[in-house]
Amino acid sequence: MLLPNQRREKIIDLLREDGSAKVAELASIFKVTDVTIRQDLEKLEQKGLIIKEHGGAFLKNAQDSVQKIELMNKDHMELKSLIGKHCLNYIEDGDTIILDSGSTTTEIAKQLSGFHNLTVITNALNIALILGSQPGIEVIMTGGEFKPPTLSLTGQKAAEFFKGLYVNKLFLATAGISLKSGLTYPSISDLVVKKAMIDAAEYTYLVADSSKVGKSSLASLGAVGLVDYVVTDYLISKEDQKHLIENDIKLVVVDK
Repeated sequence: MLLPNQRREKIIDLLREDGSAKVAELASIFKVTDVTIRQDLEKLEQKGLIIKEHGGAFLKNAQDSVQKIELMNKDHMELKSLIGKHCLNYIEDGDTIILDSGSTTTEIAKQLSGFHNLTVITNALNIALILGSQPGIEVIMTGGEFKPPTLSLTGQKAAEFFKGLYVNKLFLATAGISLKSGLTYPSISDLVVKKAMIDAAEYTYLVADSSKVGKSSLASLGAVGLVDYVVTDYLISKEDQKHLIENDIKLVVVDK
């Protein structure tokens, strides 16, 4: 069982992904009582991180991010931009690709220009807006439930969109990657979408800055072997590189 501080960190991670949550849902996820969750939310509200509402809580400042169409997660942006630029090497004219929602995949979108007959499928509203007016790029969005902090669509409806589709490449995001926990995410609702994306793609590139390597989030999608390539940055430790390579992971380390 998680310690109180660990549980509260996971609650914040979940709210940063989904925007809001009910007490009963959190109690079920963390296998504690409603009273314990309410105490957690009180502590988080005292720190100015969330706003409590009847039966649950929502993330502070999420509304501002939606109105500005900005992602809330802006950590390690230089490294994410480096990874995004490198990923252009894997994209060719005529490809059909999936860009998952996330700050690193958004960096790929920002640099996608000059391609011809490129089709981009995404569950991210901000990525669709970035690419929607780009000549030579057709943008297709999934359906699904809207998550304000990540400007993304999720849930069963989003997953069903990928049934019967075949795409060349998927650029997949993650909150944490480790050999023990596999590919992990803060939100359980995302797992079905990520799995459907992987099933639809010939090749899957996991794009994750080095801060996410060796980390675990709340919900596991499965082993790292679900993806074909892991693309990260030069700050990944030698130890983490060794562990991934020894377990037959095709690792791409992007230098400056």
